[in-house]
Amino acid sequence: MVEDLNMIYDELKSANGKTIEHLETALLKIRAGKASPAMLHGVMVDYYGSPTPLQQVANVNTLDGRTLTVQPWEKPMLMEVMRGIVNANLGLAPQDNGEMLIISVPSLTEDRRKDLVKKAKAEAEHAKVGMRNNRKDAIDMIKSLKDDGLSEDLQKDAEGEVQTITNTSSKKIDDLLIVKEKDIMTI
Repeated sequence: MVEDLNMIYDELKSANGKTIEHLETALLKIRAGKASPAMLHGVMVDYYGSPTPLQQVANVNTLDGRTLTVQPWEKPMLMEVMRGIVNANLGLAPQDNGEMLIISVPSLTEDRRKDLVKKAKAEAEHAKVGMRNNRKDAIDMIKSLKDDGLSEDLQKDAEGEVQTITNTSSKKIDDLLIVKEKDIMTI
C-alpha cells in the first residue's frame, strides 16, 4: 500500500511540475515592455509548404531593450518570416532591411500593462484549475485503494499529503504571478 501511495504522490508532483512549466512558458509570452526572443516563441513560418517554428528557420536576437532582430538562415525566407510574425498577432511591426527583420518593441501604456496583468492572472488561474484537477485525480486514486484494503487512517493521511503537495505547488504559482506582475508594472 505504501508503495502505491508513494507512486500517487510522485505522479501528482510530476503533473503539478508540468503545470508549473506550462505556466512559466505562458508567462514568458506575455511581454513586459522589454524586447526578448521569447516573445516570438510560438510564431510559425511557412517553410516551403510546411508550418515550422520560427526558431528553426532564423536567428532571433535582441539589439537592446527595445529592439529585436530576426535573421533568416535563407534569404528567400525573409518575407515568409515577416508574414509569420505579422500573422501571429503579437502587435509587432517588423521592418525589412533586405537581410534581416528589425522589430521595435513599443513601450507599454498603463492600460496595456493592466490588460497584461489580467492576462497573467488568467494564465495563473488556468494553472490552478489544472492543479485542482491533478489533486482530484490523486484523491480518486487513493479512494480506489480503499477498496483494496487501505485503512481509513491511511486514507486520511494520504489525502492530507496530497493537499500539502498541492498547496506547495499553488504557492509556486502565486510566486510566479507576483514576479510577473511586478515585471509588467515596472516602467
